[in-house]
Amino acid sequence: MVIRTVDLRGRALSKAGYQSELPRAVLDVVEAMRLIEPILARVKNGTESDLLDLAQEFDGVRPLRIRVPESEIISALAELEPSVRAALERSISRIRKVHNDQLRGEKTTIVVDGGVVTEKWIPVDRVGLYVPGGRAVYPSSVMMNVIPAQIAQVQSIAVTSPPQKEFGGLPHPTILATCALLGISEVYAVGGAQAIALMAYGMEGVAEKCDVVTGPGNIYVAAAKRALRGVVGIDSEAGPTEIAILADKSAIAADVAADLISQAEHDVIAAAILVTDSAELADAVISELHVRVGTSKHADRIRQALSGIQSAIVLVDSMEQGLDVVNAYAAEHLEIQTINAQRDASKIRNAGAVFIGRFSPVSLGDYSAGSNHILPTGGCACHSSGLSVQTFLRGIHFIEYGESAFLDILPTVVTLANAEDLPAHGEAMSVRLENM
Repeated sequence: MVIRTVDLRGRALSKAGYQSELPRAVLDVVEAMRLIEPILARVKNGTESDLLDLAQEFDGVRPLRIRVPESEIISALAELEPSVRAALERSISRIRKVHNDQLRGEKTTIVVDGGVVTEKWIPVDRVGLYVPGGRAVYPSSVMMNVIPAQIAQVQSIAVTSPPQKEFGGLPHPTILATCALLGISEVYAVGGAQAIALMAYGMEGVAEKCDVVTGPGNIYVAAAKRALRGVVGIDSEAGPTEIAILADKSAIAADVAADLISQAEHDVIAAAILVTDSAELADAVISELHVRVGTSKHADRIRQALSGIQSAIVLVDSMEQGLDVVNAYAAEHLEIQTINAQRDASKIRNAGAVFIGRFSPVSLGDYSAGSNHILPTGGCACHSSGLSVQTFLRGIHFIEYGESAFLDILPTVVTLANAEDLPAHGEAMSVRLENM
């Protein structure tokens, strides 16, 4: 296993320059969109039989039905290992605590006497929440999707997750059990692009159309979200996971190596980046990787991820240059393991989530910190936020002007309407003078 080294010492680059030095995994979303076009069309114009056929084709199993019977959801919870249930319940409590503080209150602004604008935050009517399957089981993604939607008071919540061959075409029982813990009874055994299409279009006799679809997934899920944006609202096109660690000589090599491995474990195209001004730490981390990767359960997957173009150890002259590098990279997960971790963290502008100090590894955020782990990837943290209660809310302005406030502003509106050559706009104001 070889993780490449990128030496940026003595090179002060622009943001774009640093980005070009740290490429991500090659993902051809445009090609994926081409490939999924017939799938989207089959779902849009199809029936439940088409969904069952797609499950057989892509998941190797044909479920008895697409909607999971509520009895199966209840049964999964009853059979859940007590220690796993306790861990889920503890994590649910912490996630709720953090996300409850994301609610926004109604705000009324008195513009002038008799002229009032009120902003209200109103939940969308219905959401579809995607929970991936495949190489791992993600009850954590059930929590991260569902809890913010519930706190936002979304009235209709559906969860979709791929059918599993070993469970007779049902989603993984731990996913079903987590749905039960959270009071979710509408669950569909469908994955991939077809799941996003089902939530976006709806299907008579199977599922209602959703207003928003959220959740991480593979490249085909991301492609479907891009293709259907506008038909349905989305959170983001969450791609392969990535971790960047900013560390100086105070960091412990074993910690850094373990954290890089933890995210490389997800996928062969997961990204793992260490940015450091300490060549000694870099060498020590490489030594730790050689030892630790071989003892990992998913060693082959991890080796491929760490040796890919998307992973690297990056040498910089100073922490100031390191901060420029990580801000340019805009990682999904960014750890700060430096002697002045809080100070350095205060200078971060671009990241999905920031983990400060030795005892705040990304794994903590993946499950039980209380933060959300559905985060922007691929550099999208430069302009996008992670999933939150806000994802499911819309700010709507309610405008109410009385007669005197209306008369006071009427000439201004008419002037601006005429300046834009939209005289009917002005007439919609002045017509009200005729019956006063």
